[in-house]
Amino acid sequence: MVTTLVAGYGRGPVLRLDEPLSFWGGVDTATGVIVDRHHPQAGETVTAKVLVMAHSRGSSSTSSVIAEMVRAETAPAAVVLLDRDPVIVLGAVVARELYGRAMPVVVVDADRYERVAAFRFAEVLPGAVREVGHTISSEMHG
Repeated sequence: MVTTLVAGYGRGPVLRLDEPLSFWGGVDTATGVIVDRHHPQAGETVTAKVLVMAHSRGSSSTSSVIAEMVRAETAPAAVVLLDRDPVIVLGAVVARELYGRAMPVVVVDADRYERVAAFRFAEVLPGAVREVGHTISSEMHG
């Protein structure tokens, strides 16, 4: 099942996070680079990626960081979650309201989460996450 938490369209390379990430202090808002040196994906950029993560880590400050990243155009193209994460959702909603830019956020069941995490490229749209590429295309609807 795919449940849309914040509607929108996003497409890009998939970046699966092995551990939860705190955006507050864990990501450079100007570049989108994961700067938490203890995070397994430290040095990777989240900008324009379909970010696949179970949930975030940290405080409600993550919402303001996400909104700022959307404004600065360094945010992920979309976020695919395993667990509902109100802090991620709030940041995306605030950015949409303040800046008129949508960063879609969806939550998927465990089976779909593993499949999406294995995609190279994906697109997220209301109620669906699709693998996109040169020859492979599969679609998962809620």
